Amino acid sequence: MTSSIDLESGGDALTVVDGEGEPAPKKKPEALEGRSPGRLMWLRFRRDRVGVISACVVIFFFVVAALAPVIAKLYGKDPYTLYAQEPDYPFLLDDFAMPTGGFGGVSGDFWFGVEPQLGRDVFTQLLYGMRTSLYMAVLVTLLSVGTGVLLGMVSGFFGGRVDYWLGRITDFFLAFPSQLFFIAFMPVVTALFVDPRDETPTYLRAVAIILVMWVLGWMGMARLVRSSALSLREREFVEAAKVSGASSWRIVRKEILPNIVTPILVQTTYILPSTILTIAFLSFVGVGFVEPTPDWGRMFATGARIYEQDPSYLLFPGGALVIFVLAFNLLGDSVRDAFDPKTGR
Repeated sequence: MTSSIDLESGGDALTVVDGEGEPAPKKKPEALEGRSPGRLMWLRFRRDRVGVISACVVIFFFVVAALAPVIAKLYGKDPYTLYAQEPDYPFLLDDFAMPTGGFGGVSGDFWFGVEPQLGRDVFTQLLYGMRTSLYMAVLVTLLSVGTGVLLGMVSGFFGGRVDYWLGRITDFFLAFPSQLFFIAFMPVVTALFVDPRDETPTYLRAVAIILVMWVLGWMGMARLVRSSALSLREREFVEAAKVSGASSWRIVRKEILPNIVTPILVQTTYILPSTILTIAFLSFVGVGFVEPTPDWGRMFATGARIYEQDPSYLLFPGGALVIFVLAFNLLGDSVRDAFDPKTGR
């Protein structure tokens, strides 16, 4: 079938006709689909292979930590039993209390080997250690981010005396050497509630760690939010909202906060792995979790004492921590690039 173009009288219109003289059907214009900023961010993030792989790794760690009791039950062991003293495993440790098998005692019964000197299962210790560190890090991160966003927004939006005094409070907390303060203040916090002659309960140690890290962890986020709010409060759309009679709460919630979600989210992805490292550091130096609570830092402390006799003991907890922190940092970079395509990566 052929088609031709007939010029109607006066030359005012063009009509497309087919070979039989009938007008050809007109094509409807395609509807343009609008995409929200969130959808555009997701499309950019989905094209980033490094970001997708990093997200899968991070999700895997959180799922494993959440299902640690289920996995341990299916595995048939727990992180507390001294298996070297069990009659079913009479030769787990040698005369020097080191694993008898190769590579730290790795076998079909003990997938990641056994702990030197005590003979506990390394695999379940790692599962529960991840669970402890990740849960606490998430809680500390949420508290620090929430406090920093609140104080930074109030300081940047209202300015004046409010900004001055909140800025001095932030400077005061920034003056503390955080690592030394953690070491010095943790025993003080626990001694306020427990007699020095008694053993500090695990839940109290967890609460003390969360409180100390929260108090010293919100300042960076507050500075970031304050600087962003200061630059946005003078913009035309904020001035227009003020002229229209919008309340301060509405301006902050509808005009300013949506425009600083990106730096807040990116900064959060850097705070969480840093928090995990700090929690591990506290247990490593002896002011965090202690025996028999499974924890990443406590496993490193044990490995540091026996690495000359059994260097393989540090392989699994060290490798897991490095993979998780690296994946989370790469995820933060990918989220930043997805929100801000101008980075050009």
